[in-house]
Amino acid sequence: MSLLKRRHLTPDHEAFRDSVRRWAMAELTPHVEAWRSAGAVSRDAYLSAGAQGYLLMWAPEDYGGLGLTDQRYDQVLQEEVIRHSDPGFYQNLHSQVVGPYLGNLGSEELKTRLMPRAISGECILAVAMTEPNAGSDLANLKTRAVDCGDHWEISGQKTYISNGILADAVVVAARTDIGGRRTLGLFMVERGMEGFSRGQKLRKLGLDAQDTAELFFDRVKVPKSHVLGDPAEGFVNLARHLANERLHVAIGSLTHAQTAFDLTMDYITSRQAFGQPIGSFQESRFVMARLRVDLDVAQAFVDACVMAHNDRRLSAEVAAEAKLQASELEQRVISACLQLHGGAGYMEEYRISRMFRDARIAPIYGGTSEIMKEIISRGMGLDARRLT
Repeated sequence: MSLLKRRHLTPDHEAFRDSVRRWAMAELTPHVEAWRSAGAVSRDAYLSAGAQGYLLMWAPEDYGGLGLTDQRYDQVLQEEVIRHSDPGFYQNLHSQVVGPYLGNLGSEELKTRLMPRAISGECILAVAMTEPNAGSDLANLKTRAVDCGDHWEISGQKTYISNGILADAVVVAARTDIGGRRTLGLFMVERGMEGFSRGQKLRKLGLDAQDTAELFFDRVKVPKSHVLGDPAEGFVNLARHLANERLHVAIGSLTHAQTAFDLTMDYITSRQAFGQPIGSFQESRFVMARLRVDLDVAQAFVDACVMAHNDRRLSAEVAAEAKLQASELEQRVISACLQLHGGAGYMEEYRISRMFRDARIAPIYGGTSEIMKEIISRGMGLDARRLT
């Protein structure tokens, strides 16, 4: 663990951490291997989290939430869930990435019906933006939504959708092309709607416990009450929520890296070579010292971003910095930790091996590192479109 005390957390947050840790170790840890074998987290995990009040904690009490908008609680929750279970349990995607679209943009009818079920874990949420030929470039989406008077009709295909199999309600980004403009809308599509189907779980390099799928929309009729915000302002509404998403990706990446560091400390202090612990060799000591510095610097920055978010001061550019730094550090730390495990690190039975595979997605999802650099540089005034 860090030698630096994290001063942004209060005794209340640490008491909450103890509660989450006990729950995670009892309700999540025993099921990780089964999840990874099945290619999906059990729905029971969401129901258990909901029963504890851990899902959509920010939601108003009127819908069954706690009204707890302090991001430090979600940060602590994510840290303990990753440490004691698996990064493939996407409760943070459900609560902090997708949930706010429903809470901030949904109609009262939609919120009244779906929010209580999302809070309890009965209704699992997902967001569908990526398409076979459009990832970060949302302007090139092919999925379309046509206004048919009393409803919208959606046709198209999405891919690489996290929670794609388990999801009961999916926020779908689709072109609306209103007023002759290339506009985008956000729509809530629910399980069972005619024309909405899913492909099989996609096989991936890592995140074995995360169900990732293709989604298909064949003239799906979506009620007007399922439009999230203005159907012509999808780009704006996505941008409003991306800073929060990227902050939570950063929290997860940094926690995954710290967990790998702690596992490696245990390994190198107990494993011996040439009659002495691996951790006593200068190379091992120096590698771990460098990682400790990098983790502490990143943790201080992410913690500051959490507090800025609480104060509504977290910009898209700073959130992109946090995501870029934490996701790339996650890969570096886990790669170095696997090396220190030697041959054991290549064996599936050791958690570090699985973590190495899981970490590779971090600089890709939630916006690639290249896109993060583009956002940051534009925020510095280095916009290629204006400088050339």
